[in-house]
Amino acid sequence: MARNDGIDRTSVRNLAVSDKAVGNTQQHNEREKDSYRNPDIIPQRAAWNVHFKKPAASYTDLFSQLEAAETISTRGLKPDATHYCELVFDVNSAYFDNHGGYEFAKQFYADAYKAAVQIVGGEQYILSAVMHADEINRAMTEALGREVYHYHLHVVYVPVVEKQILWSKRCKDKALVGTVKETVMQVSRSKKWASKPLLDDAGKPVLQKSGKPVLKKSYSVLQDDFFNYMRNAGYTDVERGERGSTEEHLTVTQFKVQREQERLDSLTAQADQKAQSLAKTSQTLSKKEKELAAVQKKATLTKEALIHARDLDYIGKRTFLGNYSLTEEEFSKLKKQADHGYMMDVENRRLKEELSTAKKEAVRWSNKYHDLWYDVKPYLDALHRAPELVRGFLEKILAPKQERTMNVPQRNRRRGQDMEL
Repeated sequence: MARNDGIDRTSVRNLAVSDKAVGNTQQHNEREKDSYRNPDIIPQRAAWNVHFKKPAASYTDLFSQLEAAETISTRGLKPDATHYCELVFDVNSAYFDNHGGYEFAKQFYADAYKAAVQIVGGEQYILSAVMHADEINRAMTEALGREVYHYHLHVVYVPVVEKQILWSKRCKDKALVGTVKETVMQVSRSKKWASKPLLDDAGKPVLQKSGKPVLKKSYSVLQDDFFNYMRNAGYTDVERGERGSTEEHLTVTQFKVQREQERLDSLTAQADQKAQSLAKTSQTLSKKEKELAAVQKKATLTKEALIHARDLDYIGKRTFLGNYSLTEEEFSKLKKQADHGYMMDVENRRLKEELSTAKKEAVRWSNKYHDLWYDVKPYLDALHRAPELVRGFLEKILAPKQERTMNVPQRNRRRGQDMEL
C-alpha cells in the first residue's frame, strides 16, 4: 500500500471465481477479448505481458484434466461449490518505476510466482500465472509526463486440501474399519482458507476469556506469507500491508480519483457545449425544412399554372389555308398568357434552382445533425449517469479531504472479494 509516507507495501488478494465467471476471468487474464471496460488496458501492449505458467487449454478443460488424472478430487462437493480461485499480487506502480520498470517487475513477479506455488500447495494446481504489463497508470503518466505502467500478477488455481478417506463399516476386513483407505487432494475453498488459531511464542494457541482460541484470519496469514517470502527473496525495501486496514492504496487512489474528477468535469462541460451545438443545429435544420416546404409549395403552384396554360391549345380556328384566326378576345387572352408564361418560365427556373439548393442544404444539415448526435451521445450518457453514480463514489472516497501528492501515484485495483489484512 502507498500512504504518502514513502513506503512501498506488498498486497495480495485472494478471489473466489465461480464456474460462471471463470470464462470471463480467462478472457481478461489471457487478453482474449476484443475490448475491455477498463480504459487503462492498452491492447497494443499485450505482447509485453509475461506468462510464468501459460495455460495449454481453457481453464475449465485444465480442471477436467486434473480431475480425470485424479490429481484433484471433487467427490462430495455441492453443485454450487467454488472450483477456482485467483491470487492477485501487487505493489504500487512507483515501486517498480523507481527500480527500473519492466525488467525489475518481471524479476519481482518471477519470485512472487514461486511464493504462489508454495501458497497454493504445488504448481500442478496452478492453471495460469501471468504478469500484466499493459495497464497504464494514467495518474503517474500525467504527473511525470511519460508513460508509466502498473505491473501485477494474476495466478488462477484450484484450491485443494489434503483429505484422508477412511475404510467404512461395510469393509469386509473389520480390522481396516476407521483406518486410512486413501489420501486425496480435495477441492475446497472454504477449508483451504479457513481461519487458524493464533499461536503464542511457545507455539500454543492464544485463548479468549471464554477459553476459545483466538482465530487468525486466513487472509491475514496470506499477507504474512507473501511479505515474508518476498523479504527472504531479497526485496527488503517493501513493507507488509498495514494490519487491520481495508484500504488499498488510499492516497494514490485519491490522487487518481481527483484526476478522474477533473476529467468528469471537463466531460460534463463538453457535453453541455455539444448539447447546445446540437440544439442550435436542430433549430437550423428545422428552419431549412420550413424553407424547403415553402419552395416546394411554390413549385406546386407553378406546376398548376402550367397545367391551366394548356387551355390555350383549344383557342382559335384553323382556316382553309392552314392558318389560325383569332377573335379579338382570344388574341388578347393569348397575349396576356404569353406574357405571363414568359414570366412564369423565368420564375420557375429560379424556383427550381432554389429548390435544388434547399434540398442539398437539407441533406447537409440532416447529415450534420445525425453525425453530431452520434458524436455527442457518449457525453450525454456521461452527463446523465456519471454525476449521480460516480460523484457519489468520489465524495465518499475523498471525504475528508487529505493532502495529495503528485509523485507517488497508484491506481485502486479492488475487484471481487475485498482483501482482509
